[in-house]
Amino acid sequence: MGPVADFLMTDFLSRTRAEWFVGAPQAGRDVLAGVVVALALIPEAIGFSIIAGVDPSVGLYASVAIAIVISLLGGRPGMISASTAAVAVVVTPLVRDHGVDYLFAATILMGLIQIVAGLARLDLLMQFVSRSVITGFVNALAILVFMGQLPQLVGVTWHSYAMVAAGLFIVYLFPRVTKAVPAPLVTVLSLAAVSIALGLPVRTVGDMGNIPHGLPSFTLPRVPLTLETLRIILPFSLTMAAVGLLEALLTAQIVDDMTETDSDKRRECMGQGGANIASALAGGMGGCAVIGQTVINVTSGGRTRLSTFAAGAVLLFMLAVLGPWVGRIPMPALVAVMIMVAIGTFSWNSITNIRHHPWTSSVVMVATVITVVATHNLAQGVLVGVLLSGVFFAGKVQRMFAVVRDVQGDRATYRVSGQIFFASVDRFTRAFRTDEPATAVVIDVSAAHFWDISGVGALDKIVTRLRGGGRTVEVIGYNAASADLIDRYALHDKTGVETGAVPH
Repeated sequence: MGPVADFLMTDFLSRTRAEWFVGAPQAGRDVLAGVVVALALIPEAIGFSIIAGVDPSVGLYASVAIAIVISLLGGRPGMISASTAAVAVVVTPLVRDHGVDYLFAATILMGLIQIVAGLARLDLLMQFVSRSVITGFVNALAILVFMGQLPQLVGVTWHSYAMVAAGLFIVYLFPRVTKAVPAPLVTVLSLAAVSIALGLPVRTVGDMGNIPHGLPSFTLPRVPLTLETLRIILPFSLTMAAVGLLEALLTAQIVDDMTETDSDKRRECMGQGGANIASALAGGMGGCAVIGQTVINVTSGGRTRLSTFAAGAVLLFMLAVLGPWVGRIPMPALVAVMIMVAIGTFSWNSITNIRHHPWTSSVVMVATVITVVATHNLAQGVLVGVLLSGVFFAGKVQRMFAVVRDVQGDRATYRVSGQIFFASVDRFTRAFRTDEPATAVVIDVSAAHFWDISGVGALDKIVTRLRGGGRTVEVIGYNAASADLIDRYALHDKTGVETGAVPH
């Protein structure tokens, strides 16, 4: 092996150790965190399967496959991916009209699209998602997580309420005793032991649906390989891929902030694609990052890929070996954990910051929250937030613009400062007098910048109008980028008017 190969191998081994094994104490925390996540994934996966209209095994095996594969291929150590409601809602019409095999085919195509998206660096679009949108996304998810627990608190016995209260008591106070064992794990196991021993009349995981037994098997979609099949599944695959990547990239950014570490967003896109293909081949539905379980993992001490792998592996072990016992886990115990997640996920300082932050940022945050909660569609909420951010930004830049007219004898100089683009061209055009009395006009743009062809077109219009009135026009002071844009797209320096030449 040459020096380059040695360096690459050393770098690979170093990154592998950092992302998987950073010492026995952390490995122990990762495994225990994975156990908690596995327990929390079960009712959610069953619920998402019901939403999609498929057997509970489809959601559970999806969570197993996605968690294990993303731990190997993903770009954000410590993040949990599994079957999700966002994807389940999208595929409901597909399953209803065409059956589960078309769901598997659509999930494979979803994965391929996500891999292509990673190769095309679509992860860079995250740069256009503002901090206000991310805060709104987090708050909306916290609200949805809490709302998702409410059905488990309706029409139940007093034992359920008592168990939820006891669970919250344990989950918040146990860390004061020791942090060696995750409090959510202690909560679930202790309450499960009490419920089973006393035979308490509370809802259990098994009440939500049948817990599959055994290992998933390799499955190929039984669909015709025709253009008609592609026509059916492509719209669903595109939507699932977009929603999945959006959730994954936003959740990765949240984990980056929580752990003060960076992640490889491009690798995460491709990893999500590989995980979804594996899910479909294992008889599972599509999925993506799940912020609730991710928060559980991080707050329980999970930091490396081992925690994500442990979540999938432990879930698989539970389904294959401990199915009957898993079905007896009381739902109030899991509800208490998820309420803790909702409380911990919500950005409480964002409420007080509404009074101190710019009103535009607060509007973006609140609009994102309202849209997500009202539609239960994360993509729509983020889209609204991004569009509002863009509108407010354009308005802010548009106001950072001025034109000052200075007259010396028969010569008028217009000094332009600020950004000239589609949102400011109207003000730019109206700043020049249509009845300009001077016979010589100088337009000084040394303090301005032209961003697009709308700005170039506005300058063309101004120069043409002034020259049409018999005035000589000279434009001076282009910076390099503006001069390049003018050279390529402007018309006013090609009119043949001798005194209207535009120096660059």
